[in-house]
Amino acid sequence: MDESNKALRIVVVGGVAGGASAATRARRVNSKADITLLERNSVVSFANCGLPYHVGGEIEKRQSLIVAKKELFWNRFRIHVKTDCEAVKIDRVEKLVHILDRDSGVFTTIPYDRLILATGAEPNVPDYCVPMPSNAFHLWTLADMDGIMAKLADGKVANALVVGGGFVGLEVVEQLHRRGVHVTLVERNPQILTRLDRVFAKMVENHIASKSVAMELGNPIVSLKQENGIAVSATLKDGRTLPLDLLIVGAGVRPRTQLASECGLNLGKEGGIEVNDVMQTSDPNIYAVGDIVEYQNGVTGKRGLNPLAGPANRSGRVAGTHAATGHSELMGPVFGTSIVRVFDLTAACTGLNERALAAIGIEFRTAIIQAAHHASYFPGSESMQLKILYSPKDGKLLGAQAVGGEGVDKRIDILATAMYFGGTVFQLAQLDLAYAPPYGSAKDPIHMAAFAACNDLNGTPVLALPNAELTGMQIVDVRTASEREKLPLPGAIAIEVDDFPTHLSELDPERATVVVCHSGKRAHVAASWLRSSGFKNVSNLTGGMSIRSLVEKVK
Repeated sequence: MDESNKALRIVVVGGVAGGASAATRARRVNSKADITLLERNSVVSFANCGLPYHVGGEIEKRQSLIVAKKELFWNRFRIHVKTDCEAVKIDRVEKLVHILDRDSGVFTTIPYDRLILATGAEPNVPDYCVPMPSNAFHLWTLADMDGIMAKLADGKVANALVVGGGFVGLEVVEQLHRRGVHVTLVERNPQILTRLDRVFAKMVENHIASKSVAMELGNPIVSLKQENGIAVSATLKDGRTLPLDLLIVGAGVRPRTQLASECGLNLGKEGGIEVNDVMQTSDPNIYAVGDIVEYQNGVTGKRGLNPLAGPANRSGRVAGTHAATGHSELMGPVFGTSIVRVFDLTAACTGLNERALAAIGIEFRTAIIQAAHHASYFPGSESMQLKILYSPKDGKLLGAQAVGGEGVDKRIDILATAMYFGGTVFQLAQLDLAYAPPYGSAKDPIHMAAFAACNDLNGTPVLALPNAELTGMQIVDVRTASEREKLPLPGAIAIEVDDFPTHLSELDPERATVVVCHSGKRAHVAASWLRSSGFKNVSNLTGGMSIRSLVEKVK
């Protein structure tokens, strides 16, 4: 038989996001390939990120979470799907995948020419959950969700503990609260949302507390008390015990790389699979996508884990194309762009935060602004805090964070886009953004943050960090009396901004001076007066007292 006429055999291990994307993309670019997808669970592709919202009832129908059924893959794409079928071994020499039918217990093999691994991640299991109590759950699969729903349906869940203050943990907190359950959030770190810097996380923590949700930060669970396999209370690090009827564990995830490592594929420094820019592993006939791989970070250029749905889908597209055709566009770098709704707030970020940049020795500057998401005079405007981090050498964007109401998603996506193209704060200041009062401002929050950063780099004036040590400096407070009373700043000279030009003589032009207001806007006006009047060493406290007051609370 002429081998050149044989259909290319592509086997995909794992569905959900990365695997399903790879398989369907492979079909779209190669109509003749023989494509088989193996999925260890009964559902090929489901909306993992939607699970918390069904728990809370915001997504009413379970069926809405099923992205694609087995029948769709065959009817539309002629892709063979084997569900409840687990890949247990890869023979790279013979190019065989050994599979187990989980229903029958029968082992078989399937040959491949190209193999795409999309085995995903699995939840970390804390020691105190071994063995797992019957009322303790992860929220990673449909089966997990079904177990939680069944437990809630018995009407006996009054107190729930949610472990983990990441994205999923906060979504679960919100949705359980929506159902009237008393929720306590337990996070081992001193803050939630560790992709955010401490102050921005504090804004979200304050909002959660306003909803009567208890939080134990930096005070992890050390043990559970169980009765007949049911957890009835949790003991925290400080010795206190909390009663519980339901425990949701969101203590992070780890890549499921056993299959890859056992067949000798190279792993990276963070334990994920090493891949090149077309998602090939150390074996060019085997690809890997999704949560199991180490992606190139867009800021550092180094590779690491980034278990998010966006990169999983994009990597699946690249791998499917290359496996089916031998060529494809390259997988771009990832910036960890993330967003979460927490009750009435939205928190989002992209790139690296201060801690991450400092840890790897990258120099950075910071600008923080407060602005309305659309024209403040138009009804319904909501405030947001926006922070950008950038290089002091050339103004290149390194990261961004935003917390607020409407419009946070739009701004973080603009910033992520600018970062992808290597944008600087100077370029950001020149972006031509759409404006009409219901949608934005002529000077968008993006522009305002960029203007502040440009002023900082140009020295017109420089920005002082919110936690700057002000001892020995000439502190000029341009806020109103009522603002000063609410958030006092000891040692400051009070001159309201509208009175500033007639009071310059009261200040010493030879002293290092920092100007302060509530958010930084009025302070910029006053600092500009000082600079143009001959004051040589002038700075503006970025973010103003609204941010500095939070810094004081988290020390």
